Amino acid sequence: MPEELIRQARILAAGRNTSMSGLVAQMLESMIGKVEEDETVWAREESAMDAGVLEVGPITWTRDEVHAR
Repeated sequence: MPEELIRQARILAAGRNTSMSGLVAQMLESMIGKVEEDETVWAREESAMDAGVLEVGPITWTRDEVHAR
């Protein structure tokens, strides 16, 4: 890792009264929780669409427009 990044992370950890390991653990827990939350929301929305409760509306674009680069 770049030294400047490590230095800034140490300052952040000290400001939060934790260690570098503690800071990394907090970040990973936050990221994992966000992924699980996103997956739960998507599963709920997908179920609603399958049940016909949630509609996505008419498709007003072409495949070429979506994949334009």
